[in-house]
Amino acid sequence: MTIKVGDRLPDATFTVLTPDGPKPLTTAEVFGGKRVALFAVPGAFTPTCSAKHLPGFVGNAEALKAKGLDAIACVAVNDVFVMGAWGKAQGAGEAVQMLADGNGQFTRDLGLEFDASKFGMGTRSQRYSMVVNDGVVEQLNVEQAGEFKVSTAEHMLEQL
Repeated sequence: MTIKVGDRLPDATFTVLTPDGPKPLTTAEVFGGKRVALFAVPGAFTPTCSAKHLPGFVGNAEALKAKGLDAIACVAVNDVFVMGAWGKAQGAGEAVQMLADGNGQFTRDLGLEFDASKFGMGTRSQRYSMVVNDGVVEQLNVEQAGEFKVSTAEHMLEQL
């Protein structure tokens, strides 16, 4: 079943890259008591994700936070080292937290996975964005296959 507005996020553990190495981070730690923009991409370093999706949230981070968001996070079914390198290459810095869903469990629990095997990528996340308020989905924007419209930072700014 696919997550919807009003649902609580499933309990999950992401991995983030810190100066001391990989660190587990739970959904409670990321979303508890905060209003967070979460967006998902099919893969780090992939064309649309690198040229538009992540840069849009990095570039609009201050404007999004000015609209009442406490944090911005990006999730992908990639390992923590890839997510760390991608965040560094894209200048995400403190603006966007890079969450690795290495085994895709969070993505599956949301019901937002898709089979990208024909591209040699295995199971990946659909492209989406959501606003999560203290662990509860407040807004959800899932893209149609091959689209890049409703999950953008600019679209989220219009919604807030």
